[in-house]
Amino acid sequence: MRTLVNKIFSRYLEYRMEANRNFMATPFETQQRVLIDLVQTHADTEWGKMHEFGTIRNAKDYASKVPVQTYQSLQPFIERMMRGEANVLYNGFVEWFAKSSGTTGGGSKYLPVTQESLMGNHVAGAWDTLAFLYDNNPDCNVFAHKNLVMGGTFYPDEGYPAVTVCDISALLVRQMPLVGRLFYVPDPRVATLRNWEEKIVMMSEMLLEEDISMIGGVPTWTNIFLQNVLKASGKNSIFDIWPNLETYVHGGVNFEPHRKQFDHYFSSQRDKSKKFYYQEIYNASEGFFGIQNDLQDNGLLLMLDSGTYFEFLPKSEWNAEQQRTITLQEVELGEEYALVITTNSGLWRYTLGDTVQFTSLNPFKIRVAGRTSLYVNAFGEDVIISNTDQAIAQTCLEMDAQVSDYTMAPVYFNKGDKGGHEWIVEFEKPPVCFEIFAERLDKNLQKVNTNYEQKRYNSMALDRLRLHTVPPGTFSEWLRMKGKYGGQHKVPRLSNNRNFLEEILEFTGIYA
Repeated sequence: MRTLVNKIFSRYLEYRMEANRNFMATPFETQQRVLIDLVQTHADTEWGKMHEFGTIRNAKDYASKVPVQTYQSLQPFIERMMRGEANVLYNGFVEWFAKSSGTTGGGSKYLPVTQESLMGNHVAGAWDTLAFLYDNNPDCNVFAHKNLVMGGTFYPDEGYPAVTVCDISALLVRQMPLVGRLFYVPDPRVATLRNWEEKIVMMSEMLLEEDISMIGGVPTWTNIFLQNVLKASGKNSIFDIWPNLETYVHGGVNFEPHRKQFDHYFSSQRDKSKKFYYQEIYNASEGFFGIQNDLQDNGLLLMLDSGTYFEFLPKSEWNAEQQRTITLQEVELGEEYALVITTNSGLWRYTLGDTVQFTSLNPFKIRVAGRTSLYVNAFGEDVIISNTDQAIAQTCLEMDAQVSDYTMAPVYFNKGDKGGHEWIVEFEKPPVCFEIFAERLDKNLQKVNTNYEQKRYNSMALDRLRLHTVPPGTFSEWLRMKGKYGGQHKVPRLSNNRNFLEEILEFTGIYA
């Protein structure tokens, strides 16, 4: 029976693959259609009238009528929508708002989630993830067993009783189609508990007897969950608990610093005749944007037909007063762009804050390079998060170490002393020698960032990085102290000022 059910779903996923191949073959026409459909559908909204949507016929018209937006510029309109006003940014009333803080800096953001974006973007993205998974592995058996997704939480009305505020993952669990619930664990009530410690403990105990074939979730929290599962079971291997586990779908943070730990979970004591797959997705509260369509290639296919119109802001425009984007036709391989999105949830030319680089132009595939606000450029070194993630991963490989999290900030010039970088690192598995680790980390960062290498040459401008280590669980305790444990909250890995770093130094009792 299970085999038959899996075959039925695999047929449906083949149908979805045909649609995916169509947009991959016609990317520019697809994006033009998405843009015009969004503009025409929302022409009678307050925003549409303000920006003369009725006169827009193409991408050039659109860019000339609507300036690039930030969350701060859209926030007054979003707050009115949260108080129950209809036809503001979206053609109708918006019932759901996804709460997102990104990093721990600044206040929370509330992003509109409409029925169209929920079903046509987020849910569609989940189905297409499976479609590509089955396309890569026709023997996949996801629908012959159960699937576990690490869900978020719902929040009190927070002063907005007219709407529901939640993590996007919690909304997806709550609104999951009945057919999906047949294959999903845990119970939605447990999956959306607000207390993450309670949720992880409950899930670790209640899922031991389930037959799970796929796990999905942010690496940070999935790692904690798997540790608890092994502890609760008394087993040495995840496959002793779930022998049919075959896929881990991940997103939210760069996976490379976590890969070694997950390889330990998913490669040890595994029947070598059974393959195990990692699959990366690019999903956020604002939308579902990319999927690893080829499991042998780390590039993420840009999902061009899921209700999102994409524009790209070159690095030279990031701080311009009147920012000028480029379209999909104009992007180049390897260049770093800030992502600008227009969505079927009412976000118009919205700067997401993520930066991407294209790895392929046929089809259009990207990798997430970092954040426009997560960088260190105190001395012209222009270090972005993909640089530090890559350097950490390489250093861990060289020294047989595992890092669970880190943060880094500049050390400014002081009384004739040179500047530099200061790191706080939490190890899952510490290296034999922290001093050697710091030395190699500094050299590996130079290898991936020539600007940093130039500043470090003979220590002329910058001294070697400083490294502090903290016990396992320190960053989680810091997040809990700030009231930001679980859900969408993350440790800010890079900051161009020392605020976060000095908070953690004070919290741990470490002082430079």
